[in-house]
Amino acid sequence: MVLTAREWRELEAAHHVRADALTADHRARASRQEKHPIEDFLFTYYGYKPAVLRRWHPGPGVELADAATEPRAAWRWYRSGPTPGSLVVDADRFHRERTTQVELIDRILARTAARPGSFGCFGLHEWAMVYRQPEHRHDVPLRLGRRATDEVVDTHELRCTHFDAFRFFTPEAEPRNWAVLTRSDQPESEQPGCLHAGMDVYKWAVKLSPLVPGDLLLDAFELARDIRRVDMQASPYDMRAWGAEPLRIETPEGKAEYVRRQRAFAARSNALRARVRESIAR
Repeated sequence: MVLTAREWRELEAAHHVRADALTADHRARASRQEKHPIEDFLFTYYGYKPAVLRRWHPGPGVELADAATEPRAAWRWYRSGPTPGSLVVDADRFHRERTTQVELIDRILARTAARPGSFGCFGLHEWAMVYRQPEHRHDVPLRLGRRATDEVVDTHELRCTHFDAFRFFTPEAEPRNWAVLTRSDQPESEQPGCLHAGMDVYKWAVKLSPLVPGDLLLDAFELARDIRRVDMQASPYDMRAWGAEPLRIETPEGKAEYVRRQRAFAARSNALRARVRESIAR
């Protein structure tokens, strides 16, 4: 595919508008040195700045006409295209220099999508992170109080499949999980029903830049943002001060609603996993 200078600049400009809209609130809070425990998570936990979202890539196999004098000519993993003055993503070089990382990401995405979703965890990973602890990581009150929060964990089975959630379990909560998770086992334990695995599609998309087209990167960020809100609504924290009504997973009605949203996120994340893998293959 060859994009004229006008075509690709219009795509880039539209990407900038969309990315800026997605990060506007975070950037405004940062200028005021304010924090939001729900919406700032994607920038603090993953560590990617708004500028990362703003950088547009066409993806592999797309030739950008009249781009050789543009700033992107100096960007890493770009090279001259077949038409004089054009640029293309140097996918071959990216694969050579990042072989191990690309293969690991592709394996995690493929195996996660291939597994049936597990929908019985009810978001209890966040509860396991504060279980039987006098203090917790977030400066947010517990919705049910300390004792009742612990009782929710005591009366449920922990079914977490995501290592990066499990590693924050309290020492008392770890042995209550259905399995001890390790980093090396991650490709074998991830499954599409996991909210955190769905958020991680955004992380994988960033790590694969510039193989991942700009629209796919922003789609993955939007999914991660939507998941994060539900993750905190279902958590033991009282997030109403930040506009998030509780999703009361300690009740049958709350569990049913959590699973409904979980299934929807699983479908969205698997669709994005397929698109990311297509970018790798191209």
